[in-house]
Amino acid sequence: MRLGLPAVALVTLLLGGCALPTMPGWVPWLGKKDRPARVVSAPSEPKGDAVDAPKPGDVHQRPTEDADETVADRIIAVVNNDAITLAELQESLVAYRAENGRRSGPSDEELRRDFLNRLIESRLQLQEAEREKITVEDAELTEEFLDRIKRYGVKTEEEFEKLVRNQGVTVESIKKRLRDGLKVSKLVRRKVALRVSVTEAEISAYLEENRAKLETGLSFHARHILITPETDSDAGWESARIKADMLRSQLLDGADFVELAQQHSRDATAKDGGDLGTLKRGELAPDVESELLGLAPGEISRPVRSGLGYHVFRLESKETLEAASIRQQIRDILFRQQYDNRLEAWLKEIKQRAIIEVRL
Repeated sequence: MRLGLPAVALVTLLLGGCALPTMPGWVPWLGKKDRPARVVSAPSEPKGDAVDAPKPGDVHQRPTEDADETVADRIIAVVNNDAITLAELQESLVAYRAENGRRSGPSDEELRRDFLNRLIESRLQLQEAEREKITVEDAELTEEFLDRIKRYGVKTEEEFEKLVRNQGVTVESIKKRLRDGLKVSKLVRRKVALRVSVTEAEISAYLEENRAKLETGLSFHARHILITPETDSDAGWESARIKADMLRSQLLDGADFVELAQQHSRDATAKDGGDLGTLKRGELAPDVESELLGLAPGEISRPVRSGLGYHVFRLESKETLEAASIRQQIRDILFRQQYDNRLEAWLKEIKQRAIIEVRL
């Protein structure tokens, strides 16, 4: 059965990733991560009278000559006696091209090998889910199906069925694949995600090892009052410093920073009470930024000289690496690393038990 391109693209995008070995959607802040293609290599030549039969853990390549690329139900791989057809591979490639257009990237042959390996991994996981007797309730399936079709602007199941019916695709077949994907998600959660644990000690160690890099992304919020010299002379600059120092004294005695900034600052931010907004580290001159970041939130700086005049700063707030939000981001990074390592090990384990034959 040959499927129309629009329907294939919609269906495969609808089901996108539901049964592929990627990070489950419920994991926070992680997004998608491309997995490197696993190269399917031909077996070594048999020696003597040895029988060239596939063994668990081997990927057996059966030579194919003049294979008809138009026969969609042609078997291109067998995973433990479970067949993968050319149509399944073609659907995956259509979805990829629908998402990525004609942008430069892997060659057609590389894509075929990559997506075939993904399909093999997906089929292995589904077989494991069946072996573990993992089930999906009808209510779970219905909720997931309606949520997915709404992402593509389809409001009801009837509307979606009309969209794909004329292309030879049934809603039942789509739900079957979606149910399989949910089974795999449950299996991966049980076998991988629930076995990953990140400790506070690991977070602290990562923070110390990467402190310099992490600090460059932190932000802070400050206000300032700028006093400019009346003349570009020693006397003019000294007069500006004295005025800035007097304003600082008033602020330390409880004067309102916003009011003094509006009255005395010669900067464009005066009308906003000297508000500099939220700044990233590195946006200000190093000596000025160093002075600011040395303050505690709410603290007033001594007069700081720049090329414009003397500034009196008040630090409103600043991010630190000890903040809970930063530690949570580090936890997510470490979770992803551990998750990927455990997933790869688990996939390797189930592949070693499998008999796989490739006919592509």
